[in-house]
Amino acid sequence: MSVNYTRLLQFYQQFEKFCACQFAPLLERTGLTMREVHVLLFLANNPTFDTARDISLYRGISKSQVSQAVELLCAEGLLRRTPDTADRRVVHLSITEEGAPAAKECQSLQQYCSARLLEGLSPAQAQQLQTLLEIVLDHGAHLAEEASQ
Repeated sequence: MSVNYTRLLQFYQQFEKFCACQFAPLLERTGLTMREVHVLLFLANNPTFDTARDISLYRGISKSQVSQAVELLCAEGLLRRTPDTADRRVVHLSITEEGAPAAKECQSLQQYCSARLLEGLSPAQAQQLQTLLEIVLDHGAHLAEEASQ
């Protein structure tokens, strides 16, 4: 069986459109952009990865776009920069107390989108999908690493 590349792209576009609609009221109310939401969500969901480099690497957002989003989020008081004590070139990012409610709301919307996506599956099917996705993503990471060598 061959995976239909066009169908994968179609799924991605459909789910992205659905999520964008779910986040639209939050964006309108807060003035945040989806890019800023992606940064907040990444930091909220991945507490051990807390640098702009991590966000760019793992979330697939360009360094310049991450920098712009971080700058705006810091200016709004939603993020804080903390220099690394061992390496002054490294700056750690954290969600501020003021930013925590926005991050939690973003996480709730993200969970809602995920739940809606899986609502036609049984718990066993959802677990199987998760397992298969992990296998495919791990393999994709190896392929990407192989290609960059």
